[in-house]
Amino acid sequence: MIRFRFVLTPLGRVAPWGHEDRTLHWFGLTDGWYWIELADHELLRYTPDTPGQRPYVDNYLARLWEDVIEMTPAVLEPVPADLLDFVAGDPDAWGPVNGDAASTAAVWYDEHTVDLGYIRHPPRIRVWRTVSDDLDVVTVTWRHDDDGDIRFSAPPSGQVVISSDSFLTAVRRFDHELMTAMGRRIRALERTGPPSGIQLDLKRLRAEHAERMTWLARGLRNVPETDWTAVRAGATELRRG
Repeated sequence: MIRFRFVLTPLGRVAPWGHEDRTLHWFGLTDGWYWIELADHELLRYTPDTPGQRPYVDNYLARLWEDVIEMTPAVLEPVPADLLDFVAGDPDAWGPVNGDAASTAAVWYDEHTVDLGYIRHPPRIRVWRTVSDDLDVVTVTWRHDDDGDIRFSAPPSGQVVISSDSFLTAVRRFDHELMTAMGRRIRALERTGPPSGIQLDLKRLRAEHAERMTWLARGLRNVPETDWTAVRAGATELRRG
């Protein structure tokens, strides 16, 4: 029902960073393109008539991977029933974010949004969990507007409900697949050395990869300490306008 998909740019075509001092590092080596399979939809897929674009978002996989790991603890924290309308709502209808409670509620709301601010005209993808006596699901919603230039192939808005286990499995799979692909990439560079004229500290690269392989496990140990009283008060204030 949900899967984070990606293709890494072939190693020989990864552009180094810098001009005079041309370097490569773990983050830069994740250059590629990616999308999210969600039920029958492909989120982050551009329409064929979108000018100057690959079929999917073209950026560094590390961005999406880091953001997914960061948001997962918040996503897995069940949303209280009385806040479901707020977490599913539109911040364009809010009043100004004034005061500590409103700020707390706004930050909590943002923790359920996939950060895509680094791409042009990004869609808004949001994720939250609902738990009841006979239900344990994650809701994924999206919305994007046609600006006449950047267009995505998925419907302008939509919602898919999946099991919480399916979401966590997809996060774990994404992490495993990226770490495996980067491990192969690092081994290839260790055999061949860095491309001519490009600086690359292979020992440091290997150490960073080993450290990043722990990120998801450490992230999943994080337990949010949400101040529900403040979130409720801030949500009321923001919706009041």
